[in-house]
Amino acid sequence: MAGGSEAVEASLKMARQYFLETGEPGRTRFIARRQSYHGNTLGALSVGGHALRREPFEPMLMSVSHIAPCYAYRGQADGETEEDYGLRCADELEAEIQRLGPGTVCAFIAETVVGATVGVVPAVPGYFKRIREICDRHGVLLILDEVMCGMGRTGTTFACEQEGIVPDIVCIAKGLAGGYQPIGAVLVSEKIFAAFRHGSGFFQHGHTYMGHPTAAAAALAVQRKIASANLLDNVRKQGDLLDSLLHERLGNHANIGDICGRELFRGIELVADRASKEPLDPKLKLHARIKSHAMDRCLICYPDGGTADGVRGDHVMLAPPFIINEAQIRELVEILGDAIDAALAEAC
Repeated sequence: MAGGSEAVEASLKMARQYFLETGEPGRTRFIARRQSYHGNTLGALSVGGHALRREPFEPMLMSVSHIAPCYAYRGQADGETEEDYGLRCADELEAEIQRLGPGTVCAFIAETVVGATVGVVPAVPGYFKRIREICDRHGVLLILDEVMCGMGRTGTTFACEQEGIVPDIVCIAKGLAGGYQPIGAVLVSEKIFAAFRHGSGFFQHGHTYMGHPTAAAAALAVQRKIASANLLDNVRKQGDLLDSLLHERLGNHANIGDICGRELFRGIELVADRASKEPLDPKLKLHARIKSHAMDRCLICYPDGGTADGVRGDHVMLAPPFIINEAQIRELVEILGDAIDAALAEAC
């Protein structure tokens, strides 16, 4: 596969075929989350919850249920513990399965750490364990999209390792070959594999460049290098430093609402008012201004809009290379801080 969108598309078809192989053809429904992003093919857009990217193609998309994301900065109630909030969010999946009818639901898909839509938001502790329990109870497959957050970006090969769960299907791409070659992949549990092997014997799917040997060789070389150079140790070490310096530089900033993420995958949400969490006027296009000022200072980052509700809100994502050192982390944070200040001064 050429990338993450194709991996997600394949995972949806694989989940559907799994139930054909196991004698439950009535399972056709997918449940996903609002404020999520899973790719730009029609199936991936259908399960995604990125409002602006879905909008032009809405009439063409599959009917998919979307429940609330686990987005503590905006969803956790006053006086509610993180654990209680996570369980409340997860229980929306239970309610939606019951509404649709358990025998009709094929799979639930989620980013283990949300990326492009809300800016690197991990779930609170306990959320994914409850999600796994609900899926198991109803025979629903759990698909995790780790195209952005997987393959070491959060300090472990798979981000879900930190959640203490194992998905039925996981989608990977970006970090698989480190940007040297386009490639995506879908990994499946023994249960899924066995159903295909002992059933029809093949997955009814394919793309022109599927299983491309050059792409596979590049991915293998990258993964061997990550292992031989112990780069995940550096991801954890520099990720901790990045978190500390971001809070030091931006933690008390009047327009910084939240700083979140894991290791070398970090996000900063910008607001008009810290107390009310009111987003900035989208007409200001603050995220675009930050990108421009950062590029002028030789920093590549990933700002985006629609953070709060699909229309309002701005955030910046950071995903530096696994080989980054302390001096470069310090430079990154200073440049980003200066770019944010310059963009705010220009916009406001």
